[in-house]
Amino acid sequence: MAEPTPRRNEPRLRPAPLLFEPAEAAGDPEHFFGLESIDDPRALLDRATELTQAFRAAADRAVEFQAIAAAQLADPRRFDRLTPAAIADQAEWTEDYAKRMVEFGQDLLRGVEGNHGVGDHL
Repeated sequence: MAEPTPRRNEPRLRPAPLLFEPAEAAGDPEHFFGLESIDDPRALLDRATELTQAFRAAADRAVEFQAIAAAQLADPRRFDRLTPAAIADQAEWTEDYAKRMVEFGQDLLRGVEGNHGVGDHL
């Protein structure tokens, strides 16, 4: 499972950059961020590990933004607020998961420094 996302008072680690691949390379199922062209197994392991960490960090950060958006959409002060069921439908989640994401997003918006990461809360 991915490591917990750092809270606001902790510095974020800078993962390896995720560079977008050219369209022609992305169309080739054997091409993946140039890994197929690395012959040295140590270098391959290092670069593949960097990419794994970068993808995990990106996924954790994206989940935080999903939670913030869900909390904002469910905000009772909004005239056009959405129910957890509507948020779940839009995001292709279960309603229970949507409720937990709204709560997590509310915590993030309040700036709560918790002892839990994304995976711990959800």
